[in-house]
Amino acid sequence: MLPNLLNTTALAAFAGAVTVLVAPAHASQTPDALVRQISTEVIDVAKTDKAIQAGDIGRITALVDSKVMPSVNFEVATRSAVGPQWRSATPEQRARLQTEFKTLLLRLYAGALTQLKDQTVSITRTLPTPGSTQVIVQSEVKGSGEPIKLDYRLDKPANDPNAAWKIIDVNVGGIWLVQNYRSQFATELGKGGIDGLINTLAERNKAAAK
Repeated sequence: MLPNLLNTTALAAFAGAVTVLVAPAHASQTPDALVRQISTEVIDVAKTDKAIQAGDIGRITALVDSKVMPSVNFEVATRSAVGPQWRSATPEQRARLQTEFKTLLLRLYAGALTQLKDQTVSITRTLPTPGSTQVIVQSEVKGSGEPIKLDYRLDKPANDPNAAWKIIDVNVGGIWLVQNYRSQFATELGKGGIDGLINTLAERNKAAAK
């Protein structure tokens, strides 16, 4: 369901992307400082943690669970991936969608983290999005292969100057992850609606856990 990231540097880039997607945002930080700090710190930990390198899903889950909820606007990311049918989903269905989507990303993240070796992250520039409160932070992940370009889409409430910037999507090698899932989720929604999508995600997550 994810774009095919074939080489080690691309997998490492994905790890960096999801690291920032699920890491805590700080209200006092600028978007580029937030991306730089979290990418560097968490990737450095992942490189030296033997359990994470071995793909220990428990260790990775604990890391993510301790940071994700207060940090990322996961509702916005899930809503964007689901598309228009989100509006007709019940609160219970929305909660399950967020849970399964988070689990899906977590499993992919676990696999990507094991690929981290000599990669480093550098911020290239920050671009405002015309007509909105969003910005895009552009960066590169460099390793033994060709650099991988990463874009992070961040947003915060326009009416709250003290609100933290939060990441709502990441672009790995030219593919926006949340938008990519939206096209794939649309197929499942067309077959079985919201419940069909939930069941499909749950089944795939269960299979990945075996």
